[in-house]
Amino acid sequence: MSNDTTPVSAPAAESEQEIAARNDNRSHRPDSEAFKAFITSGWAPRASSDVEAGAAAPYTAARRAELSAGFAGARLVIPAGPLKVRSNDTDYRFRPHSAFAHLTGLGTDQEPDAVLVLHPVEPGTGDDGSNHHAVLYVRPLAARDTDEFYADSRYGEFWVGARPSLDDVTTLTGIEAAHVDELRDALAKDVGEHVVLLVVTGADENIEALVEAIRLENGQADDAAADATLVEAASELRLVKDALEVAHMREAVDATIAGFAEVVRNLPRATGHRRGERVIETTFDAHARLEGNTVGYETIAAAGEHATTLHWIRNDGQVRTGELVLLDAGVEVDSLYTADVTRTLPVDGTYTDVQRRIYTAVLDAADAAFAVAVPGARFRDIHAAAMEVIAERLAEWGLLPATAEESLAPEGQFHRRWMVHGTSHHLGLDVHDCAQARRDLYVDGVLEPGMVFTIEPGLYFKSDDLTVPEEYRGIGIRIEDDVLITQDGNENLSAALPRRPEDIEAWMASLRD
Repeated sequence: MSNDTTPVSAPAAESEQEIAARNDNRSHRPDSEAFKAFITSGWAPRASSDVEAGAAAPYTAARRAELSAGFAGARLVIPAGPLKVRSNDTDYRFRPHSAFAHLTGLGTDQEPDAVLVLHPVEPGTGDDGSNHHAVLYVRPLAARDTDEFYADSRYGEFWVGARPSLDDVTTLTGIEAAHVDELRDALAKDVGEHVVLLVVTGADENIEALVEAIRLENGQADDAAADATLVEAASELRLVKDALEVAHMREAVDATIAGFAEVVRNLPRATGHRRGERVIETTFDAHARLEGNTVGYETIAAAGEHATTLHWIRNDGQVRTGELVLLDAGVEVDSLYTADVTRTLPVDGTYTDVQRRIYTAVLDAADAAFAVAVPGARFRDIHAAAMEVIAERLAEWGLLPATAEESLAPEGQFHRRWMVHGTSHHLGLDVHDCAQARRDLYVDGVLEPGMVFTIEPGLYFKSDDLTVPEEYRGIGIRIEDDVLITQDGNENLSAALPRRPEDIEAWMASLRD
């Protein structure tokens, strides 16, 4: 090897190539005119479309009308979002923003860069008597004589498959479809004179920048607070699920329960692998891909002491007999609705006395939460009911530095050392659904039929916690179910998955026979 340290200049052509273009260096794509003429010719006519109106269309129309009612005179911009880079020039699998999916019914990988716009019209003259007319701006199927057809690795038919035509989009969604190239002019129309432009932020930075530019050009102040009202409204629109959404939730929960059974069948394989937690994770995640779209969030497969880390997703630990494994997982079905279920299972199929004692305390807390989860109660009552049981049990075990009553007081809260998370969250298109809703409609909100949320108390005793008996240390237990508020109470959507320790033991034994 030469010791010469004199810099070597790159050839002129190479040094002048734009950095952004250098990913194409590996492609060796022909670009002769003869090749272009050849690859864009000789194709059979496209088959006639067999797209039919989607089952979601009447439901999404009603959702859009409900959103429209609060924004007369405003143009509402709801982006699907762009493709997101995972590494260099490879993208993550596309998933549209939840507000976009909720209002269009679209949930596939064919809508990157799409934008739903609700254009203001005279009040009551819009779609379904609303204040707006909806238009869905999309990147449609490119003709076969275009470069996109064969050369565009992000959007081209050769690379990612045929995209739907504008007519197909309209037929499927019940929403007028237009080319995304028309978006800018459509957004700018009458802005600053008679129309206020609002955008759902957090979905697509490029669309937000476009909206900001149009506002500046047309004399509308850039108003983050006004955009926030639209974000709030789109989130609050999902607090009460309609009949189709409830059906999607049932589908997601049922698929999740089947995934838990697959995990139990594979526990012997997990105990024999140096990364047994990954055996559990990949077993469930493979099931989610086979039976749905994917997982609704990163699977938590936490064995032994790892179960005391609330969001343990590294999943690289061993799974040992005699210990517990906490599985927190949910299948996201093709409509993008997800379940969120947790069970804490004995690896060898039987709880020890100490494990059973702690498990039963958590189960009793969950049952107390179920008892108050009824129409007319407040969302915060669910957590309060669970915490009463948790505090009482910890006091009985001599772990609190005060009485249960003193711990439950706002100035106490000693019991929260062993359960720092909340007991419930809304569930739907997002695993933590409706997160942008106002506090008075969420935490302080009144329960209504159609609401879907989790009930998930837990107790987590870390291995180095010197305030608890040694036999408790390294045990983490959570029980999580998905709950639908009904007209006269609630329904545990995940009730088919055993909850009581004796039922779990019998269920696990039946799967291993």
